[in-house]
Amino acid sequence: MRFDGVIDELAATKGVMACAVVNYESGMLMDGVSPSGMDLDVLSAGNTEIVRSEVKAIARLYGEDSNEDVIDDILISLHKQYYLLRPMKNLKGVFMFMVLDRTVANLGLARRALKVADRHYRD
Repeated sequence: MRFDGVIDELAATKGVMACAVVNYESGMLMDGVSPSGMDLDVLSAGNTEIVRSEVKAIARLYGEDSNEDVIDDILISLHKQYYLLRPMKNLKGVFMFMVLDRTVANLGLARRALKVADRHYRD
């Protein structure tokens, strides 16, 4: 499975320090780039735990198979960075993430880039 188009779209976003597609069921990094040199394996492992925890919490609230509510994205704000995580809508068990330089990134545009990349994904 290739995610070149997804990664290219995300990497073109202003302020991107790293971006990737990860399987949160296995924790496997599927594809990604890190223009800043951040370790994608470490980022993927940490972000996988966050997504898993949130997916479990939503399942406990609404039931395992409920469509009551779903995660659009998860935002983590650090002093110098934003972490933006988005489960892919048409690929179960997979999420995308972006690490953004807070001083230059536009959070609204980054969220939109994730949404558009998700829509454009083709298996």
